[in-house]
Amino acid sequence: QVQLVESGGGLVQAGGSLRLSCAASGRAITSSVMGWFRQAPGKEREFVAAISWSGGSTYYTDSVKGRFTISRDNAKNTVYLQMNILKPEDTAVYYCAAGRNLVVVRTTPDSWGKGTLVTVSS
Repeated sequence: QVQLVESGGGLVQAGGSLRLSCAASGRAITSSVMGWFRQAPGKEREFVAAISWSGGSTYYTDSVKGRFTISRDNAKNTVYLQMNILKPEDTAVYYCAAGRNLVVVRTTPDSWGKGTLVTVSS
């Protein structure tokens, strides 16, 4: 099983940017679909974005389309989430996830990270 560690969270003003990283260890993620989720205070965890093993296909929830970009560097065993034009409603703990395919990642990921907190002030 792959271990995932997120980093890059922090406090940012509305309109600002952050880049989250998810470093994988234990095995290569080259055959895994990778995803990002978030959980805001008092809300359920929600899907944010996913990327195919090759990086050729990406998927986003509607609320982040045009603002967030998911990418991966398989040589570094790392996945990124570039977040631009951040809004207060983006405030959440962001989690990295891995799975065998997109359906698995979006429903029952094989692996989860422990999360990194993103706080967007107005």
